[in-house]
Amino acid sequence: MIYLRAYCDFLLYKIMMTRRIMQKKWRLGLSIALWLVSVHLICAHNEKSPTALSIKEGSDDHSKGEETLLEDEDSEDLEVFRPTDKWQTLKPGQAVPAGSHVRLNLQTGQREVKMGEEEGLKYGRDGNRLGMMNMHSPSFTAEELKESLKKFKEGMDDSVDSKQDENAVRAQFRPIEELKKDMEALDMLVETDVQVMRRLLNQFNNTNSTTEEKITALLDLEYLVHQVDNAQNLVSMGGMQLVINVLNSTDIRLQESAAFVLGSAVSSNPSVQVEAIEGGALQKLLTLLATQRPITVKKKVLFAVASLLRHFPFAQSHFLKLGGVQVLSELFQTPGTEPLRVRIITVLYDMIIEKELISQVGMDLIPDSSHQERLRQYAEVSLLPVLVEQGWCSLVPELLASPEHDCREKALRTLLAMMAQCQTQYKQNPALTASLSELQKQYQELVLTEQDVGEQDGYFAEILALVDSMVVKMRQV
Repeated sequence: MIYLRAYCDFLLYKIMMTRRIMQKKWRLGLSIALWLVSVHLICAHNEKSPTALSIKEGSDDHSKGEETLLEDEDSEDLEVFRPTDKWQTLKPGQAVPAGSHVRLNLQTGQREVKMGEEEGLKYGRDGNRLGMMNMHSPSFTAEELKESLKKFKEGMDDSVDSKQDENAVRAQFRPIEELKKDMEALDMLVETDVQVMRRLLNQFNNTNSTTEEKITALLDLEYLVHQVDNAQNLVSMGGMQLVINVLNSTDIRLQESAAFVLGSAVSSNPSVQVEAIEGGALQKLLTLLATQRPITVKKKVLFAVASLLRHFPFAQSHFLKLGGVQVLSELFQTPGTEPLRVRIITVLYDMIIEKELISQVGMDLIPDSSHQERLRQYAEVSLLPVLVEQGWCSLVPELLASPEHDCREKALRTLLAMMAQCQTQYKQNPALTASLSELQKQYQELVLTEQDVGEQDGYFAEILALVDSMVVKMRQV
């Protein structure tokens, strides 16, 4: 069509030039004018309607395709002209495929058509419109289009079909009630934590259970009692007293596992702490620390002691009455217990700091009767005098010789916590003074290293601040 328009424009231009040359020949000019009108009528007849539907037909392999124009107002199919790569005469009433080349033969006065260059494409262009062409049918009648739209609308209202599909899907699966019954038959029902704990306690109490099975039961129990509710359920089921009694077992593996369960159960759980103290757990734990036991057992026992004493002033007072500080002092000085020393001074440090914090004003936003009761209970815990009496003022400084930064930090914090009672002994200890001087130089260099990498308040700076604080307080009168 583009070529046809361009050719018409060229003819107009040529006619106009001819008219200028032959102005005097009015008869010939009149003939040319009439011929020009006929050309315009032909161009208007061949121009596509903007609402025409383009349909492209191709063979099975889609190697070639054709376009046909179907006017909206036509009620019958148009005869489709099939062009080739050669010019052919176009008969009146035949539809011209989109993209075909059309020309007017001036000698015969007939239109001629041949295949365009883009005829083999699957996408066709109609003016400014570009879209996919139908590759299966050469044309559609108006009735076919109406029928297709009708079926399309019917397909949108498929509520009945959806219901049938849903029922079909339901028929493929079994109901949940039936699955539950099958699971009950297979004994695959999910157990609650309480049911699991009861099963583990029965497994432990079973006389036919081996030592390995009992240890496995205790370890599984330890995993559950980390939760506050499970630990309280353990008490209500009588499991706490069972665990405490296992501390007296002759098998060291059972002792270790029982201490592990006990420490996890009483951690941050006041009601369970009370039950453990009333059940005699603290005395049994101190006995294990005071007697010959492997280091692995004493680690778990020390963990249970620390969990039992934390935030529990009554247990701390009972700990002092049972000689717990002396037990820890002997354990601290026993050869081969170096891995336990940091744990031991951490227990003592926590007890000192707890009493200081609870005594500070503003510890509780609204002081009440319970706060006053805690103050009274902590007032009965006289730990610092006992530490001085047991020689801890000279035992703790020994940890400063450790190469571990964590060990040094814990030792420095404990030394500062005992400063009020041990200042005189600190000043009389030349080894402590030398150690502090050496640590001060060492951590000053480490702080510079931290600052070089952009850490202004790093870990080494914190330790250096502890060392400086020790040096300043030891010089005070």
